[in-house]
Amino acid sequence: MDYLKKKKINPFTTSTTQTTIANMCKEEQTCTNPSCFFCTMKEPEPSLRRVAIANFFKEMPFTDHQDQVLVLSGLWHVAMTHPDDPEFPSLGIFKCMANLIYKGINDRNWLLKDQNIYIPYYAAHVIGSYTMNKVEFAEIAVQQGVIPPLMELLRGKISWVEQRVAVRALGHLASYEKTFEAVAKYEEEVIKLAMKLACTCLEVVYVNFVGVKNINKRVKYHCDLLTRGIGDSEMEDRKGEEWASQLQCWCLYLLNCFACKERSLSLICKQDFLGKLCGMWGGLVNHSSPAWVGLVRILCYSKDGRKYIAESKEIIENICNLSRSSDDWQYMGIDCLLLLLNDQNTRYKVFEIIALFVIDLVELGSLGDRPNLGETITKALLLDYKQSKVKFRNQTVQKALQDVWNLKVERRKKEKLMSEEKLEEKRVLVCLIKQEANHMFWLGEIEEALAKYTEALDLCPLKSRKERMVLYSNRAQCHLLLRDPDCAISDSTRALCLATPANSHSKSLWRRSQAYDMKGLAKESLMDCIMFINGCIKSGVTKRVKIPYYAARMISKQMDATWLFAAARSKTTGSQARKVKESDGDYECNNDEQQRGEMMRVMMENKDFLSGLSTIIEEPLLVKEVNRRKVERARRRSKKAVIARSM
Repeated sequence: MDYLKKKKINPFTTSTTQTTIANMCKEEQTCTNPSCFFCTMKEPEPSLRRVAIANFFKEMPFTDHQDQVLVLSGLWHVAMTHPDDPEFPSLGIFKCMANLIYKGINDRNWLLKDQNIYIPYYAAHVIGSYTMNKVEFAEIAVQQGVIPPLMELLRGKISWVEQRVAVRALGHLASYEKTFEAVAKYEEEVIKLAMKLACTCLEVVYVNFVGVKNINKRVKYHCDLLTRGIGDSEMEDRKGEEWASQLQCWCLYLLNCFACKERSLSLICKQDFLGKLCGMWGGLVNHSSPAWVGLVRILCYSKDGRKYIAESKEIIENICNLSRSSDDWQYMGIDCLLLLLNDQNTRYKVFEIIALFVIDLVELGSLGDRPNLGETITKALLLDYKQSKVKFRNQTVQKALQDVWNLKVERRKKEKLMSEEKLEEKRVLVCLIKQEANHMFWLGEIEEALAKYTEALDLCPLKSRKERMVLYSNRAQCHLLLRDPDCAISDSTRALCLATPANSHSKSLWRRSQAYDMKGLAKESLMDCIMFINGCIKSGVTKRVKIPYYAARMISKQMDATWLFAAARSKTTGSQARKVKESDGDYECNNDEQQRGEMMRVMMENKDFLSGLSTIIEEPLLVKEVNRRKVERARRRSKKAVIARSM
């Protein structure tokens, strides 16, 4: 096409839309190609246009024009923006794309000629986009033979970039009842490939792309596809991380399609894979996917799946940590635990681990569209309560069950029988005890303050949820200062369950974030810290965004620890770490700056950060600071003023 050559159209920009196609065709007098796709699209007569398009799709795989990549880029954009439009699927686009993929795999010379290297990627992407929403399109795609070439891409015949779009398309086809069996013909191979790819893709992307610091050594067409030809190395790194996360999550989605039908569970639930599964959380760049916990929940819906999950201690511990976090998928973690507890075949295998976590959730109200979730958890815990007490020799578990029984059964009965005057007397007494506890806290008598907060909690009516929330949160701060992160997590979680809505009490979020940091649970600490900053911003009265330094420092630390490629970076650079430091002393510094920059980018993309942030005064973190305040307050204030002070 002479027009395209003269204009030197860049096929990697997003300007190739239907509007662009129409604009090109306005100058059709400069086009001398009788089978030009863009001129065909300009045909005013619908019937003639459809015939011409169908003929073009038939002939395209067997022709060799320099403009093919531009046509594919245009088709890709149309498929992305109008995935439900039936015109192209009804005219043979799927068979055309399948043949182009085959051509790229089988004809190496053609693939490396001109810009043909981009064509298999675009072809697989077009298939995935059109089969995303419509089962009828998926049926047409299967009939026109798209699965075999997609399997070739999944096997890694070209690169990880093509594997990403292939596993996406196969996932769409496997998600429909009518086309599932077509994918299931390759069941064992699909599952093994998806499992392997999910486990190795991050390392592959890091070694072959993100970890290549010399951008001139990166595969050019990968760079062009990632940034559409207009980005710099920073954008390439960011998109590389995003695509790697999507590749991993789409592999898990493909496994989901088989797991929900209870197919090949013994293969999916190999303990080696389940151990690695917990680390597949998708990162902050792919917050729309439940990743590992989505697959675990699907497995927990089946009897055999629950049996395999119950045997994996690592999975159970990660589900428990998720259930006590502010992660968007917290409810999925709780769902998994409830399914395991309500199954008599798995209940007693996991109870001693699960019970010590979920007892902190018994006062949880609504979580998303799940009302009274705390009551559901309580019923699951106290199921066959008397037998459970005898069955478990672990005294900690026995005490935990007894505490739940006393709180949710005995105490509730007693308070129902109390008059309103009696309850009010208890509230006043609780307020006085809390003031005493606050006073002891500011005097540096942390253990005494902790005991007083416990006394106040024992007396505080269950209906006084806000007061109980503050008491739990204050007691969590005491545990932090006493270097007891487990108890701090427990109490701050209980406080967050009492908040309205759940997980919205800023001080408790920050305290739990610190406690998780002490335990080395970076992801949980990161989620709580982000929620803490969001809460500060929403409660702010000014429009100026001012993130507390200590919170920004925590996020920077945890973002580096939870970076999607952290494990791959450690694995691939471990033996070369000294050489890197000697030859490039700025490497670590630059990497830290990159992580901080990425952290700020992610946070600032959240619209909540534009609403303003009130100035936050950092709360005491060390006993030394508390003792310093003790001296100042003893000098300036009377005992009465200190007791009246509320934390």
